[in-house]
Amino acid sequence: MPGSLWLVLLFLLPFYTVLSVAFGTVEPFFRTPLPVYQPWYWSFATFSTTLEKFYVSPAIYQPALIRTFTFVFAASLICLIVGYAVAYYAARFAGKYRVLILVLLVAPFWISYLMRIYAWQSLLQPDGYVNAILERLHLISDPVLWLSGKPITVILGLAYGYIPFMILPLYGSLDRIEGSMLEAGRDLGASPSQTFRRVTLPLSKPAILAGLVIVSLPMFGDYYTSNLLGTQRTSMFGNLIDTSVYQAGQGPEAGSLVLILMVIVIVPMLYYLRETRRAAENA
Repeated sequence: MPGSLWLVLLFLLPFYTVLSVAFGTVEPFFRTPLPVYQPWYWSFATFSTTLEKFYVSPAIYQPALIRTFTFVFAASLICLIVGYAVAYYAARFAGKYRVLILVLLVAPFWISYLMRIYAWQSLLQPDGYVNAILERLHLISDPVLWLSGKPITVILGLAYGYIPFMILPLYGSLDRIEGSMLEAGRDLGASPSQTFRRVTLPLSKPAILAGLVIVSLPMFGDYYTSNLLGTQRTSMFGNLIDTSVYQAGQGPEAGSLVLILMVIVIVPMLYYLRETRRAAENA
C-alpha cells in the first residue's frame, strides 16, 4: 500500500496533469496553459500538429530529434566503454584501493550537475585550461572554439555527467562474479580474452543493460548540457520542451512533446524489462 500510494502521488497524478495540459487549451488573455481534466473535453489538435513537425515538411523538429538519438548513442557508448574498464579494474585489480575509487566516483554527486557543467564552460573557453594543455602538447596551433556548437563537446559533456550511473551497477555486477568461475574457464584451456568474452561479459550483461537504461533515459530529456556547452545547432529534444514551456501559448505543445518523449524512452525500458525477465527465468 505505501508503495502504491507513492506511485500514485509522484507519477500517476503528475502524468495525468501532463495529459490534461497536452490535450487542454490556453487562457486567451495571458496565454497560459489551461489543463482540461475531463477526458471527454480533450482536444488532440495540438498533439497532432506537434507530431507533424517531426515528419511533415519542413519538419522543423526533426533535426533536434536526430541529434538527440545521435548524441545519446555516442555518449552512452563512451559511458559503456570507459565505465566498463573502470568498473572491471575496481572489481578485479584495485584491491584495497577499491573503496577509494568508489568514493572518488561518487564524490561529484556532492556538487550540483549544473555547477559542474558551468566549470566545464570555464575549462573549454578559448583561454581555458583545455586549450592551454593541448597547445602545450603541440596538438593544436590555435585555440579550439569548443563552445561554438561542436557536437563532440555536448557528447563528452553528457558522457561526463552520467558516467557514474554506468560504473556503479557494472561494478556491483562484476564484483559478485565468483572467482571460481573464472578459474574454471582457465582450467578448461581458455585464454584471458576468451574467459572474459565467454564468462565475464555474459554474466555482466544484465548490468550493462541496466547501466545503458540508467544513463540513456535522462540523456533524452537533458537540456542543460546543450544549453551550456552548445548552441542552437546542438539543441536536443529536451531543448524543444524547455523552449516551449517558456513561450506564451505553447503549454499544450510542451505537454505534447513530453508525451512523445515518454513513448521514445519507453521502448528501451520495455526491452530492458523483457531481458531482465528472461534472465530471471533462465537462472
